[in-house]
Amino acid sequence: MSKKFVIGVSGNLTRPSKTRVFVDHIVGQVAKKIGASSATFDIEDFGPSFAQARRLSDLDPSARNIVEQLTGAAVLVIGSPTFKGSYTGLFKHFFDLLEPSSLKGKPVILAATGGGERHSLVVEHQLRPLFGFFEALTIPTGIYASDRDFADGVIISEAIRNRMEQAVIEACRLVGETGGVSLAA
Repeated sequence: MSKKFVIGVSGNLTRPSKTRVFVDHIVGQVAKKIGASSATFDIEDFGPSFAQARRLSDLDPSARNIVEQLTGAAVLVIGSPTFKGSYTGLFKHFFDLLEPSSLKGKPVILAATGGGERHSLVVEHQLRPLFGFFEALTIPTGIYASDRDFADGVIISEAIRNRMEQAVIEACRLVGETGGVSLAA
């Protein structure tokens, strides 16, 4: 069997970001538990061709390489900061470029960050339907962290760490049950 990969995508438009730290931590935990390599990408990593792209072929080779890693991953960890009750526009633009079947059967951990608790349903009301469209296997435990769950760029909330651990366990169980192979027909 070829090497497994866990890929994270952070929808944040700035660096450094809490969302990137959050996604990268979850990616690292899953990769460690399933013995996989890992990488996390920000919107900025898609490069200058990204904003004007209308289809995947419009992306430069480095951005297409990220897409190949994402579609070939054993597990995805997807996170976005919350702006006005939803994920970022460029985050959505990235997923608009993907073929509808490209994530079918792919295990996905959903995560989001925001300034306060009023956006905590973004995972259920925005991210889960988006990945439902792709027929991805979204992990039941979604994770939302607000500003108060971080200190100096580190997750300090025990409740959030517990939700992250639960999502990682669920993803690892799914990958273990499927032998790292997509359930797609």
